[in-house]
Amino acid sequence: MTFPVRGEIVRAPLFHTPRNPFLEAAALEAFSDGALFIQQGKILDCGDYTALQAAHPDATVTDLRGGFLLPGLIDTHIHFPQLRVLGGLGKELLTWLEEFALPEEARMAELSYACETAHRFVRALVSHGTTTALVFGAHFGGATAALFQAGLQSGLRIVSGMVLSDRLLRPELRQTHEHAYRDCTDLIARFHRQARLLYAVTPRFALSSSEAMLEVCTTLMREHEGLRFQTHLNENRREVEEVARLFPWAQDYLGVYDRFGLTGRGAVMAHNVHCSDAELERLAGSGTAVSHCPCSNAALGSGFFPLRRHIQAGVQCSLGTDVGAGTGFGILKEGLQAYLLQRLAPEGFTLDPEHLLYLATRGGAEALNLGDEIGDFTPGKAADFVYLRPPKNSTLAAVIERADDLQRVLAALFTLGDATCVREVRVAGSKVYCAGSDDD
Repeated sequence: MTFPVRGEIVRAPLFHTPRNPFLEAAALEAFSDGALFIQQGKILDCGDYTALQAAHPDATVTDLRGGFLLPGLIDTHIHFPQLRVLGGLGKELLTWLEEFALPEEARMAELSYACETAHRFVRALVSHGTTTALVFGAHFGGATAALFQAGLQSGLRIVSGMVLSDRLLRPELRQTHEHAYRDCTDLIARFHRQARLLYAVTPRFALSSSEAMLEVCTTLMREHEGLRFQTHLNENRREVEEVARLFPWAQDYLGVYDRFGLTGRGAVMAHNVHCSDAELERLAGSGTAVSHCPCSNAALGSGFFPLRRHIQAGVQCSLGTDVGAGTGFGILKEGLQAYLLQRLAPEGFTLDPEHLLYLATRGGAEALNLGDEIGDFTPGKAADFVYLRPPKNSTLAAVIERADDLQRVLAALFTLGDATCVREVRVAGSKVYCAGSDDD
């Protein structure tokens, strides 16, 4: 005899954006006494608690009032080997890479060091409320495997791949084309679609990738179903100029990736600060997404991200922390920084709280071609969520006490929220993180 699964009702005020606020009005749905009905890792209902409790009277109730539920946060650009180089300020991109990032990335050749870094990395992700991350792995197969293993143990959704380069970078970070193909093929066989993992073909950027290495990327994408693709695009003016010198046949930076068929749904280009209208048109036409990394763009002096031009062109946008070049693992902080920089940028875009929530959640899911599975609380999607509760004596708690509507609460969460507010994180209904009970 089999018995029906009773399911669980999780009760708390909640926010989600089941629609795109850049395109539709009233995209935000918020409930002051909200609830999710979860069964076997899926959201089967979302709305007002009283209605859900009446509809599912046999469900177990988990009462999380006092805090707030958001869909799991999604980071669409982050470098796992760069955890220990945070805080390298005062440099621009190429100098920062040479002096800070690349020496640390070379250390990933030491497997024990890479394993320790990987476990710290996934712990930092989940403790900030990130449930899904598109991650640049290491330049070494063993270190990238360590990241995937840590991802399996954590229960997070990790999309990653070995970083490919065959020129210009320090010698120990380069691969032959044969080794790149062999190591990636092995990693794909071991980890792609294992539990919550996906593989992403990952050339570092066109600057350090020859045409032969980009051909390897094309071959991998053709040979394996469901792979994602990630790289950098138009981050720094000096980088853009150097790419034009190395690929004189390309009409622009994006044209390099176009030539090798490395755009389309599930492809994510990081930064894209210095883009042309023609590139935006082609990104939108192919369904290629852009990961906006506002903290990194500011810290490296890369420039203002032209968000309005991306939105007007129809380019899918999301948020990334970048980590080493940025200021930490907090997607909430990236949302705030996006708001601040857009207030100052030429042709800026005034972002409302629902825009920030969309970029941090559903926008990331759409960028990763996972919009049917995660990103909001639409019934049928996975029960990925973060429970935020401000410490009782915090400034955030004081602000929320006086907030007169839920929009104001959501704005406060992005303005003042950080890892101290993250009390519980679930992926597909399973707890993957639970903070201590101390509220002080």
